[in-house]
Amino acid sequence: MTSKTRYDIIAVVTLTGKSSQESIWIKERARTLRFDLCGIVSLSPGENVGEIFPELAHLDDWLARGYAGEMRYLRDPRRADPRSVLEGAQSVIAVALNYNSGHPSSGPTSASRTMDSADDATSPRGWISRYAWGDDYHEVLRGKLNALVDAMREHFPESFEARAYVDTGPVIERVAAKYAGLGWLGKNTCLIHPQLGSWLFLGVILTTLALEPSLAPAQPPPADLCGTCTRCLDACPTQAFPKPYVLDARRCISYLTIELRESIPAELRHGIGNAVIGCDICQDVCPWNRKAPSTALAVFQPRENHEDGTSLLNPDLERLASLSQTEFSAMFRASAVKRAKWRGVVRNACVALGNSRIAPEHPSYRRIVPLLERLAASGDSLIAEHAQWALDAVRASGSSFVGS
Repeated sequence: MTSKTRYDIIAVVTLTGKSSQESIWIKERARTLRFDLCGIVSLSPGENVGEIFPELAHLDDWLARGYAGEMRYLRDPRRADPRSVLEGAQSVIAVALNYNSGHPSSGPTSASRTMDSADDATSPRGWISRYAWGDDYHEVLRGKLNALVDAMREHFPESFEARAYVDTGPVIERVAAKYAGLGWLGKNTCLIHPQLGSWLFLGVILTTLALEPSLAPAQPPPADLCGTCTRCLDACPTQAFPKPYVLDARRCISYLTIELRESIPAELRHGIGNAVIGCDICQDVCPWNRKAPSTALAVFQPRENHEDGTSLLNPDLERLASLSQTEFSAMFRASAVKRAKWRGVVRNACVALGNSRIAPEHPSYRRIVPLLERLAASGDSLIAEHAQWALDAVRASGSSFVGS
């Protein structure tokens, strides 16, 4: 990585003393591991957590409103204070890794156009969120974070404790990243960096080392540069933002297609459009992502199966809906898609097929209707319900097209 492609944290602080040199060393080491950003937050033992991370003061209210949906792990009381996660923790090291692979954006998920015989595609295509195109980011970041911890153990003579997390511990990484100087929290709740945008994987290391923070005691975190822009809020097809900076996960397409294990509310299914795993819309429309640089890391490029031609970029919905458990496990080995599990992916593919508005004369129509009929007769009630909904939607759109 050349100096021109390195992005330092926004805050520039003159550091002195041993802890300052240690912090500088950690940031430089993070760069050698190809992290794009690295910053540090001090966890003063006697300081109120609301003074360190003001956003955490709103966590209980957010949970009380039910915005977490079925994500019960978000109710872990340790999330209210990182110091409760690791006894004696004095610092948080926050890192960010660019995963913008430079491929096209998702565009609108709601299918407003009927697929007729003139379409080039032989089958309707779905959408998998950009973060899940390549290898499982949990494993990629965890490997880099563990390498950083190992390097710290070799470098620092004193004994210390450290725990690394990538969406795996009771720590809200984006809040830690904000106060480590890595960016601001946008109206869509994503961390945004002025040069890198928001296509960023975040990870943290909690440690008992007392390290110099990236922001001086009186220095505020990076300024919120969203201004009056509401593109992310306006573009959400399921209206998942009750107000700026607040996400109702129960209406978020990412939650509905990944975290929700049961039936997707019928009133939200049309809004899901062709999404099968996650959603990128609020980031696709963000002006700060227009000039966001692409990553050169091969692990985040879209996977392709050269044997059967399947790709995680615009995947074939027929193929996904037809997957067996064994085929699913093989296709998504070491992939973040596994989080949704087999029945979740088949369920989601059915909904996307129902939203595809396939015209009766389209080549895939005569294949998709029998496929959905078979799935509607499945012994898995979740799959059967969504397949029947999709079958009704496909037939209705076909009748509408013929009648027009």
